[in-house]
Amino acid sequence: MRIHLDLHLSIRRQRQMCIRDSLNHLFKELNLSNCQAISARAEDYAKDHRQKCDIVMARAVARLNILDELCLPLVKVGGYFLALKGLKATEELEEAGKGIVLLGGQVEKSIDFTLTNDNHRSNIIIKKVRDTPAKYQRMF
Repeated sequence: MRIHLDLHLSIRRQRQMCIRDSLNHLFKELNLSNCQAISARAEDYAKDHRQKCDIVMARAVARLNILDELCLPLVKVGGYFLALKGLKATEELEEAGKGIVLLGGQVEKSIDFTLTNDNHRSNIIIKKVRDTPAKYQRMF
């Protein structure tokens, strides 16, 4: 069985060059020629890559009502936005619900778990079901 993978990652801030270089090395070693890790701010990257990403992931950057507007414009219809959140995930999801729909997203599920150090985490999976209106993403 052969799996086709076309992956582009955008990594923000801390250790971005080290992580980016490590991931690109991994892709090369695995002979994944359609994969690339990119270091860029979502709001800058979206200018030339709007609705072109299969998966966008964000962790500990901002509250979900801000993250959805930064990340969903990057995701193509049928793709996913993965938000890695902490203790206030349920509260943030309620706060961001209308915005997610407005931006073309649909919450598929939230996966809650606890790390070994008793830190609670939630992975919120949002599917892009329709185009994001042209007026988004706004500048922050």
